[in-house]
Amino acid sequence: MPTPPQAFVDNLDYILHPFYRRGPGDLGVGWLLLASLRRVLIGFLLGAVVAIPMGFWIGMSPSAMAMFNPIVQILRPVSPLAWLPIALSIFNSADPAAIFVIFITSLWPTLINTALGVASVPQDYLDVALVLEMPRWRRILKIIWPAALPYIFTGLRISLGIAWLVIVAVEMLTGGIGIGFFVWDEWNRLNLSAVFLSVLLIGATGLVLDLALRRIQTWVTHRPATQT
Repeated sequence: MPTPPQAFVDNLDYILHPFYRRGPGDLGVGWLLLASLRRVLIGFLLGAVVAIPMGFWIGMSPSAMAMFNPIVQILRPVSPLAWLPIALSIFNSADPAAIFVIFITSLWPTLINTALGVASVPQDYLDVALVLEMPRWRRILKIIWPAALPYIFTGLRISLGIAWLVIVAVEMLTGGIGIGFFVWDEWNRLNLSAVFLSVLLIGATGLVLDLALRRIQTWVTHRPATQT
C-alpha cells in the first residue's frame, strides 16, 4: 500500500494537469470526471422530469396510488446493475445504457418523496381552497407545490447521491471514458496511488453535487436545507 506522500508524488501529474490530452484514450482525470458527470446529470434530469409529475399524480389520486404502489415496490429494490444488461440489449451502446441505468436509479427516491409530500399536504389547506373555489391548477401551484417542495428536494438529493454512486460501478463494467473505468483500469495496472486519488475525487465531487443541490433548494424554497 502506498503511503500518502508516495501516493501524492505518484499522482502529481494527474493533479497538476487534470485536463491533458495525450491520445484518444489518454485523458486527464478532469475530462474523466466531466464525462461521468454528463451521464449522471442527463439520467438524473430525465428521472426528475418523469418522477415529479408522476409523483404529483400518485399523491393526489388514491386510485393512482393503489395502482402504481405495487409496481414501485417491486421495481424499487432491484439493483441498478441488474438493469445494465437490459439497457445494453436495447441501446447496443455503453453510453446510452449507462444513462438509462442512472435514469432508473434516480427515478424511485424522487417519485416516492414527491408522492409523500403531495399526500402530506394538510387537509385544512385543501378545504380552504375548496371554500374559495380555487381551480385545480391554482390549488396545485399555490398550495400543494410549495408544501411538497421540501419532500421533492429530499428525493432529488437522495437520487443524485445514488446516481453518482452507481455511475462508478456502471463504468467499471461498460468501460469507455469515465472515472469508474479509470478506477478499474488503474487497478488492473496495480496503480493503487491512482485508485486512492479516484476515491478522493469521487467523494469530493459527490459533496459538491449535494452542496449545489442544497443551494438550489434554499434559493427555491427560501428556507435553509437540512444537512442530511
